Amino acid sequence: EVLQNHVLEAKVFHTEYGTGVAILTGAYRFSLTTNIDDLKLRRMPEVPGLQKPPSCWAVLSQDRVTIVLLAVGQDLYLLDNTSCSVVVSDLGWPVMGKWGARWSAVPHTHWQVLPLSPTVLWDALQCPELAGRSFLLLSYSMYSMLALSGQGQRGAASHTFLFTISAEASQEIFKIASMAPGALLLEAQKEYEKESQKADEYLREIKDQKLLPEAVSQCIEAAGYEHEPDTQKSLLRAASFGKCFIDKFPPESFVHMCQDLRVLNAIRDYQIGIPLTFTQYKRLTIEVLLDRLVLRRLYPLAIRICEYLRLSEIQGVSRILAHWACYKVQQKDKSDEEVAHAINQKLGDTPGISYSEIAARAYDCGRTELAIKLLEYEPRSGEQVPLLLKMKRSKLALSKAIESGDTDLVYTVVLHLKNELNRGTFFMTLQNQPVALSLYRQFCKHQERETLKDLYNQDDNHQELGNFHVHSSYS
Repeated sequence: EVLQNHVLEAKVFHTEYGTGVAILTGAYRFSLTTNIDDLKLRRMPEVPGLQKPPSCWAVLSQDRVTIVLLAVGQDLYLLDNTSCSVVVSDLGWPVMGKWGARWSAVPHTHWQVLPLSPTVLWDALQCPELAGRSFLLLSYSMYSMLALSGQGQRGAASHTFLFTISAEASQEIFKIASMAPGALLLEAQKEYEKESQKADEYLREIKDQKLLPEAVSQCIEAAGYEHEPDTQKSLLRAASFGKCFIDKFPPESFVHMCQDLRVLNAIRDYQIGIPLTFTQYKRLTIEVLLDRLVLRRLYPLAIRICEYLRLSEIQGVSRILAHWACYKVQQKDKSDEEVAHAINQKLGDTPGISYSEIAARAYDCGRTELAIKLLEYEPRSGEQVPLLLKMKRSKLALSKAIESGDTDLVYTVVLHLKNELNRGTFFMTLQNQPVALSLYRQFCKHQERETLKDLYNQDDNHQELGNFHVHSSYS
């Protein structure tokens, strides 16, 4: 198809498998591969009635599923492995040119397109009908196109957060002339730092109404919705100040908020560039955030977060190190010896680490010798042997199986060798492995009597051969 119709357009994208490429042919059909190092071209379903190139299209990849999103006139289509479906029908006006490709940055299932200018943006955000909806804002200048998804916006030239804060605590504390307990506690703490007697007046007013626990809780909650560390610290200082005057205030909420904010501030740093809000962070969960860091190959930060939050090794550090090792084996600028040594130095005997899985990734990358070196660090023979058989290193697999002392594992390898090698080579291989030979003889006594005779012939074992014939004559 490509030879006949040529390639009209191509897009490069990235997945957990590697670098992928999608193409649009002159027949207006899409094909893609998720990994150019292991080229398997997949043809996507046809778009009904497509007679010209789409006005824009993008490739989205998540959870091992890769789809193509394309706009044709006023319709938006989604192509997956098996079908073509309409995501949004009749937007009311055409999706405009290359800017539609920016949707890939915020892949939502349903969109509402609003022809609004920035001056009415805030009113739109307050509109009850749009609560919780995701929508695009195309202003009269295409360069200020924004994609809002409830929690923030992405501009064409910059990243700016503009979102409604649903936390009642923040609204209570920061609204003008607020007399909310949290607002008074914040003022009390500020006055205390100035060594002003007003601090006592504010504090007395909260305590008289028995609202001090509520004031502390409001300051802790509001801190989570702030992006500026200085404001976060100010609110947390106020909460800490208020706690001093409460008997047995449970510390968990304060401790957890400090932990959450330290993690959020770390990933919001411009060098990391994941500006999550507190709400997004809580809905994503820490496990998903760690997955995102791993996909970006930010392994050191992910490990520091795991250690800071004291996550279990299997849930945290071990899993991340395993991902790092699987990435490390793909680095072809270093020798097998160097890579294997570096991985072992970093991983050691960390619980939950499977060297066989890392070796399997090395083998898939075409580095068989590296895979064998990594298997040397795998303490479980049951994990070593299957991969060695897959790599056609059957004799080494037999040695490992015998070392393990697992009879079933030895039988597995022997029967694999029997099917893989010709009869003479198979018998010669067993001659060098007495344990395997003894087990195979036991197998033959019960399953293959004639093969047993051949074994005795090859060994010139006349005594056993005579016994075989006598036993056969009786039976």
